[in-house]
Amino acid sequence: MVKDSIAPEVVILRLPLYIRALSQMSEEGQTVISSKTLGNRLQITPAQIRKDLSYFGRFGKQGRGYKVDSLIEELTNILGLNKQWNSCIVGVGRLGKAIINYPGFVPEGFKIISAFDNDPSLIGKTVNEIQILPMDEIKSAVKQNDIKIAILAVPSTVAQNVITELLNTNIKAILNYAPIAPKVPETLVLRNIDPVISLQSMTYYLD
Repeated sequence: MVKDSIAPEVVILRLPLYIRALSQMSEEGQTVISSKTLGNRLQITPAQIRKDLSYFGRFGKQGRGYKVDSLIEELTNILGLNKQWNSCIVGVGRLGKAIINYPGFVPEGFKIISAFDNDPSLIGKTVNEIQILPMDEIKSAVKQNDIKIAILAVPSTVAQNVITELLNTNIKAILNYAPIAPKVPETLVLRNIDPVISLQSMTYYLD
């Protein structure tokens, strides 16, 4: 982890789930909720929720529950979601194009402003008003646009090389769609997304 924190990583991974559930509850008109109510929504024990939140201070009052909007604001600030994070995509094949066109990033504070690829047939073209640049321009573009997050949508055969190249830029976090277990230093935050692994873990329960 780049950021020193007393909270275990598994707790950090649950905070966005809390925000999502709380936001849904707010839209449903709920203003105050208990840890039991939130736990029922997420299938997490109330004790676990209280323990998770205790890493970051005191929220709500015993016997009175949590004010939904206030808790959303607190958790949003903790995760740094109260500002925009400039991002880039590396690899503009079918998956990369789909990610660029996905409308859900900007409302959550993530704006893809640059795209990179090594395919000569793609360089110079635009996807959703974003021009595709060659990889040899990534270092200058990342610095110029204060990009901190890279979304990796390249084939597994080149993913590790691309990640190594990204280490020479100001990129601090990578969201990796390539089906590999890449090697990265502890100074870089990495999250892997692999739907095949998720499907494989589900079939255990289906036989």
